[in-house]
Amino acid sequence: MASPKAVKTAALLSFLIATIAGLALAALSSWWILIVGASAILAAWGYTGGRSPYGYSGFGELSVFTFFGVVATVGTYYVQTLDISLAVLAASVPMGTLSCAILAINNIRDRELDAQAGKNTLAVRLGDLNSRRFYVALIVSAYIFAPLTGDPLALLTLATFPQARALISEVLAGATGEALIPLLGRTGQLQLHFALIFALSLSF
Repeated sequence: MASPKAVKTAALLSFLIATIAGLALAALSSWWILIVGASAILAAWGYTGGRSPYGYSGFGELSVFTFFGVVATVGTYYVQTLDISLAVLAASVPMGTLSCAILAINNIRDRELDAQAGKNTLAVRLGDLNSRRFYVALIVSAYIFAPLTGDPLALLTLATFPQARALISEVLAGATGEALIPLLGRTGQLQLHFALIFALSLSF
């Protein structure tokens, strides 16, 4: 319902607020964080902006994994500890893959229309069946990498697996169109529940 100009203004305002917050974090931790922040802003803009948005060229999932998973998790850890470990890298993978799963199911839903519009998302490139398999792989990988943090309590994330199994079953059963909209919301809920349990398990 918003005009393109209003959307652009909101985006620029969001970038400004993020930059101010980033400057504060850099002052309290390390100034190289500014490079990470600038990369994130460029990635956000290039996703659907410019003449050749990479989100429509099949690279959206890679960007989401990188910035919603690795950069968000490792960066948050770093500005608080000034350190990076293999454990936090492992912890970043579930956050990235579950974020990608949200995008993946959205792209499965829009695959046919995106193809007609010339948007070559990863779902368009992979085709319907392989896109669904990719969605499953993203979710399953979260449960594989969580215990690789070295914390046995991370296995508590398996409490959310019944949610994941139900989603996997419905996606592989071939749900399409409007039937995928509730699954999109439930994928977001799965990420939230997984993240809460994961965070609590790592805090002890």
